[in-house]
Amino acid sequence: MGSARAIVVGAGVSGLSSAIGLLERGIAVEVWTRELPARTTSSVAGAIWYPYKVAPRERVADWARATFAALLPLASDPSSGVSLCRGVELLPRGLPDEAADFRAAASDVRARHPEFLPDGFDRGFELSVPVVEMPIYLEWLLARLRSLGGEFVVRALDSLAPALDAAPLVVNCSGLGARELVGDRELRAIRGQLVRVERGAVERFTLDDYDPRGVTYVIPRSKDCILGGSADDGREDLIPSEATTRAILERCAALEPRLAAARVLSVSVGLRPARSAVRLERETPRPGSTLIHNYGHGGAGVTLSWGCAHEVAALATLV
Repeated sequence: MGSARAIVVGAGVSGLSSAIGLLERGIAVEVWTRELPARTTSSVAGAIWYPYKVAPRERVADWARATFAALLPLASDPSSGVSLCRGVELLPRGLPDEAADFRAAASDVRARHPEFLPDGFDRGFELSVPVVEMPIYLEWLLARLRSLGGEFVVRALDSLAPALDAAPLVVNCSGLGARELVGDRELRAIRGQLVRVERGAVERFTLDDYDPRGVTYVIPRSKDCILGGSADDGREDLIPSEATTRAILERCAALEPRLAAARVLSVSVGLRPARSAVRLERETPRPGSTLIHNYGHGGAGVTLSWGCAHEVAALATLV
């Protein structure tokens, strides 16, 4: 381990990935966090690899492709919580294909003929993408952090000043907390609700980002199936809505009829940290200090995690 020292603020998927990226470059790291990983927004994410509610497009495509490449080998490690799942992305009639740049990260993409698609869709693409079971994956990241010599500190902050006092390099991965920590008033919450049900015979994911009633997805995992979702811009309440749960179940059963009688196991709500563009940049807040921001990933925290972590590490080694 080198003599450099950094503090990463935040222990969601962006914070832990960034910390590991720094450790792999020989930079000693402490992660400071108000919440343990299991209590972060990342822990309740549906976590299929696919950009959602995030910009700018060109940088997102690069980060997403890099993350796809990083997650792919983890699918062969059962302890990681990452698996490779095949399924279909649906595009409604008359809308432009805005996901072509992202979809190209998968090597096995093929178009589906309209006769094999649900009613109302004239285009669909079959492909295999990583699916991440977040409670397992966050523990895997934490174990990886510790194996590299990283330290984990539970500490609430009102500002970044204590971190800047303690280390020459600080990486701000505080998500929605950046509104208070750095006064970012552009940052806003997009409330998302999902339903966890019995998996049954479902083996393939189905994704419809364009349903006007709400983003709709079916994501099978090892022992359950995640159904979604919602995207309530500006809402920050964390109490699940029964009406939203019913709507999610209805939309998902229409895409995957075998889910019609699936038993509900749990309902979760998370707040996506969104802004007009991901903030990933370096600044010098005081002489001798470097601050790198890495937040505002919207609904794509997992999808962009390693691409952004690699860029954080590159910015850090330029100091």
